[in-house]
Amino acid sequence: MNPVINLAPVVSASRFGAYRELTIEAPEMAAGARPGQFLNICVQPGGAHLLRRPFSIARADRDGGTVSIVFDPIGLGTQWLSAREKGDVVDVVGPLGHGFDVTADPGVDLLVGGGYGTAALAFLAAELDARGGQVHAIVGARSRARLYEDTILDESCASIAVVTDDGTAGVQGLVTDPMPEMIKRFAPRVVFACGPMPMLRAAAAVAADAGVPSQLAVEEFMACGIGVCWTCILPVRANGTLKHLRSCTDGPVFDGEAIAWA
Repeated sequence: MNPVINLAPVVSASRFGAYRELTIEAPEMAAGARPGQFLNICVQPGGAHLLRRPFSIARADRDGGTVSIVFDPIGLGTQWLSAREKGDVVDVVGPLGHGFDVTADPGVDLLVGGGYGTAALAFLAAELDARGGQVHAIVGARSRARLYEDTILDESCASIAVVTDDGTAGVQGLVTDPMPEMIKRFAPRVVFACGPMPMLRAAAAVAADAGVPSQLAVEEFMACGIGVCWTCILPVRANGTLKHLRSCTDGPVFDGEAIAWA
């Protein structure tokens, strides 16, 4: 569907760990949203922040007509957004971008999420589970406070491995550390990942070494979100040619082996 521009009321706003979750009433967006897509939200309207901010869709309740995002309030724009409360209105465009490809027959899949990037994978896990697939996940963060935990993941995944850099939750290490063993054990058809770019690069490499395709939701900065400004360019190899694609319109989900990381 074509993206919708909407002044959407906030239905709920909550805090968990280091992150915030905002749920808005947007029936058209909820109906068309797919895992891996994002919303572009105006932060601090009338203020100094002229550019919208992209946020991955964490869940879309098609029956209830709501869409949720999860974010880390680290800058002035996201801090403004974190102060929104139930009844406030936000200016939002979406759903935008191409999401994860889940059109293949149901099978076994592995999800790898870092920090609040795991939120987009919760939406994906629910979709894969609803299609009859078996989902396994690895979720990681720097510490327990920065882990994204969601009942949707618990309900949709057959197993979840937890990894933190400092060992305050799960096993100490990097989120990609359990990948080789889990790929060997579960033989997933695809590795889906979302998180910081260094993590995505490592996840793509582990998947490629194991001969498993990967789909990555990248975190390039998107100034406009609709392919006009060309600020979110990503080098991608296609048919032996290096192309520069826009993360917002050609992605944000890309084939991990196709990305020219160097």
